[in-house]
Amino acid sequence: MGSAALILLLICGVAFASGGMLLSWGIAKSSKNKVKDEPYECGIPTTGTSWIQFNVGYYLFALIFLIFDVELVFMYPWAVAVKKIGIGGLIEIIVFMFILFMGLLYAWRKGALKWM
Repeated sequence: MGSAALILLLICGVAFASGGMLLSWGIAKSSKNKVKDEPYECGIPTTGTSWIQFNVGYYLFALIFLIFDVELVFMYPWAVAVKKIGIGGLIEIIVFMFILFMGLLYAWRKGALKWM
């Protein structure tokens, strides 16, 4: 029952996603023109090429945000079940928070938290 239900769920998910895309392709009218194909940047017309090199600091900032976003994903279930998991869970979350704090300290020392 378990694997059959998983396969059925996978088939339904693929059918739902592809059905929505096919429906949108069939119903929506499309028109191609030069203005529509340009990227939109805050109402300012683009100049030059779009293949430019970005500063790596933006990616580091995004990765640090992602790390702490994932931290919250792990912290919420722990906070809900803190009474059930006992002292072992408390020690595990302290180690987890220490590792994240060391990552934050490393990023701070390297200057990754300074905005350009």
